[in-house]
Amino acid sequence: MIKYLGSKRVLVPRLVSLVGALPTVRTAVDLFSGTARVAHAWKRAGLRVTANDHNTYAQTLARCYVQADGRRVRAEAERLLPELSAVAPRAGWFTQTYCVESRYFHPDNGARIEAIRERIAGLSLEPELEAVLLVSLMEAADRVDSTVGVQMAYLKQWAKRAHNALALRLPEVLDGDGAALGLDAAEAARAVGRVDLAYLDPPYNQHSYRGNYHVWETLVRWDAPETYGIARKRVDCRTHKSAFNRRKDGEVAFRQLIDAIDARFLLVSFNDEGYLAPAAIHAILGPRGVVHEVAVPFHRYVGAKIGIYSPQGEKVGAVSHTENHEHLFLVDTEHRLTRIEARAALSL
Repeated sequence: MIKYLGSKRVLVPRLVSLVGALPTVRTAVDLFSGTARVAHAWKRAGLRVTANDHNTYAQTLARCYVQADGRRVRAEAERLLPELSAVAPRAGWFTQTYCVESRYFHPDNGARIEAIRERIAGLSLEPELEAVLLVSLMEAADRVDSTVGVQMAYLKQWAKRAHNALALRLPEVLDGDGAALGLDAAEAARAVGRVDLAYLDPPYNQHSYRGNYHVWETLVRWDAPETYGIARKRVDCRTHKSAFNRRKDGEVAFRQLIDAIDARFLLVSFNDEGYLAPAAIHAILGPRGVVHEVAVPFHRYVGAKIGIYSPQGEKVGAVSHTENHEHLFLVDTEHRLTRIEARAALSL
């Protein structure tokens, strides 16, 4: 899967074990699904999962990894990927914007990305199959990018991997049903209705995921938007933000979201560097049931290890710390778990 700020890759085994330790959890909704890594793992574990995210690229990831049924799309995707790989390079708007005016990909790979995306657009495929091919392209591009994992900026010199040839691979599409939504989180909670478990991993500071991954948004939408700045961001990055990206609005949005959820269990993941302090989250969750909490040590984003640099590439500051904590809050809305059972689930 793509490199992603806030990815729960390290936490996934723990989250799978946690859900497996809870009684009668068969259905789940991930309301801020991002790469769909968590939802994908829960689908693999046998849950009926709905993944939701308001960014189009994230909904496409969820449509591939959660909604698509491998039994229906795998064979055709395997047939089409070699055909797409053989498409002749074509340098146009995408290559000019993201490989010349900015440097996210080497122009040779940019021209291939562009040609393959044009070909996918021309096939008029059903949504799940198209999502599988788009995710294959997105992940192939991610493997040859020249960033530190976010698209706020790019490296001054080409990363070594940027010179590798773009290579399409079949994503790990699972058999079985699921669903992918592209709604506001509270709207998605109301649309899904009653579930056994609702998982929340909301943005925790001012950095919007649309701004951090605007190239993926454009690659999926294929809309050649107006762009701005050195990073060549989409202009809608200025306006399309979650309420969770604003300190004054985040707590209100979180309260409204919690009120909208109908679930046996609520599972909330929140970084201790976020706008909401753990004590505030605990207080908001308290009226919904018995709240159990654990703090898990977590590495900060890769830029924290590299340091702080000016636009000219000069080191201008030192990062204060490279570790933080991810707080997991488990809410038992029916007051039936013993404290020992809850702690056992959280400590797995």
